[in-house]
Amino acid sequence: DNKAIVAIVFDRINRRCQPLDIFHLLSAWTWSEEFNLQSEFEILKDELKPYGFHSIGDNINLLLRIISAILTGTASAKSLIELNGTEVRNKFNEILNGLKGSIDFLKSNTKIESLANIPYENILAPLAVFFSCEGSEQFKYTNEQRKQIMKWFWKTCFSKRYSAGVLRALNKDIQDMILLKQNKPSKLGEFDLEIKPDFFVNNTFSMGSVNTKTFILLLSQSLPRSFVTGSPVSLKDVLKEYNRNEFHHIYPKAFLAGQKITNSENCLANFSFMSKSDNNQLGGVAPSIYKAKMDSNFNEILDSCLCKDTGIFEDKYDNFIAKRAQLLAKKANEIINI
Repeated sequence: DNKAIVAIVFDRINRRCQPLDIFHLLSAWTWSEEFNLQSEFEILKDELKPYGFHSIGDNINLLLRIISAILTGTASAKSLIELNGTEVRNKFNEILNGLKGSIDFLKSNTKIESLANIPYENILAPLAVFFSCEGSEQFKYTNEQRKQIMKWFWKTCFSKRYSAGVLRALNKDIQDMILLKQNKPSKLGEFDLEIKPDFFVNNTFSMGSVNTKTFILLLSQSLPRSFVTGSPVSLKDVLKEYNRNEFHHIYPKAFLAGQKITNSENCLANFSFMSKSDNNQLGGVAPSIYKAKMDSNFNEILDSCLCKDTGIFEDKYDNFIAKRAQLLAKKANEIINI
């Protein structure tokens, strides 16, 4: 009769075999002949595969957090033990709409193409609350709501908001998202933040880090062009595959090694969208030399890569990094203050 006690036992009793957790418990008491939670997640996984988000179907902790956020207004999955199975079954379509609406919003407004692109996957929980709705149509939102959500998204990423005190921050954002959805005064994303050039100098490029993912999304907002041909980078393909081969040093490592510069070669400010073939074609030479291999519209290329007016071809690395970091910081502050 006491679900809380049952949940504790359910979580611990089978430690030596298959671990049983809140998801299995929720699956058990929401089961009916017409509804199987695990099967529903498998169907969801297949539906999201063409959009690059099928991995959500395997991320049980994230799914439980999203379900809890929509049904209870809190990100704690343990809140689900207070619900009855019928309630979960009846609102499952609302949950699916919230998740799908969140993905569609991110793809349309941030260039995100897969779960791996999102600096914090937990961002999906408050977003799903905003987009959750009954029926078959997506939740209609205003441009003012869109702008406030975008400010919150970028501030959350740049401030590393969900790196500590995650539940507290998530629960506040969920409540503010509910107010925004109801067109009531909301403080979503209303906290002070200024991105300084040091962010792009002191942080190292590492594909799995929050700062690098945020940096890559920032670059994608300017619709970067190929360093060699000047043609637009296919962001959809690059971000969907999301591997290190599509990002390379602007000042090549070989050139910097010859200049005895090895301590800051991997800082964010020295990276750009650049395919492996472009990187090989430019070679490990000074920018003033590889300039001849670039298309004649190199100013447009540099502008799209946030490298224009940085003295890139002067071969003065420290000066270039300082100027590009300023450009990146300017762009970042523009998008968090829409």
